[in-house]
Parts: sequence; C-alpha cells; structure tokens
Amino acid sequence: MDIMQIVALGIIGAIMATILKEYKPEYAIQLSIVAGLVIFISILGKFNQVLEVLKGYAIKADIDILYFSTILKIVGIAYITEFGAQICRDAGESSIATKVELAGKVLIMAIAVPIYAALFDIILKIMP
Repeated sequence: MDIMQIVALGIIGAIMATILKEYKPEYAIQLSIVAGLVIFISILGKFNQVLEVLKGYAIKADIDILYFSTILKIVGIAYITEFGAQICRDAGESSIATKVELAGKVLIMAIAVPIYAALFDIILKIMP
C-alpha cells in the first residue's frame, strides 16, 4: 500500500469516525482502531525490508547481534507504545495513554540493560 492509499484510508476513517461519534460513539472508537490496525499492518512489509537492510549492515560492521536485536526491540516497543497510547487518547482516555507510555519507557529501560552494561564496561576500561 503506498502513502496515498494510507492517507486516503486515514482520512476516510477519520471522517467516518467523526460522523459515527455523534450517533454511536462505541462504534466510532472501534472504527478508529480498525483503521489504525489496517494502516499498521500495511506498513509491516516495508518495516521488514528496512530491518533486512539494517541487519546486513550490522553483519558487515561486525556488530554483536545482541546489541542489534536489542536496539530493534527498543524501536519496536516505542512504535507499539505510541500506537497504543494514541488509541487510548482517541478514546478520550489520556490518563491510560500516559500509563501506556510509562510502561513502554520502563520496558525500554529494562531491555536496554545489556547496552548500559557494555557502555559502563567501556568507560571503566578507559578510566585509570
């Protein structure tokens, strides 16, 4: 799906959700979630292409696969967290959206521990 189709789907979904919100608010949020998921799923193929290119460069640069996979997980968590938080905001639940974002940040910190450890090891080797 190219960008014009994605934008068109987004605009049509937004217009339909706005119209539905007046008559059936519970269906409006469901429509919004479905439209968001369709857009998200449609870009997964492109995301996989990007991952393959980055993986190729990581192998050429002899980057430890642990660090590379950790960074990819962090990016994935960030995107999914943002997506979930925006759905919560669309539903009028900004408080829950804030908690989703906090959970994403905590998970990112937890997953990044091997990278922190490697950086601290490098710093300790440099320091006398």
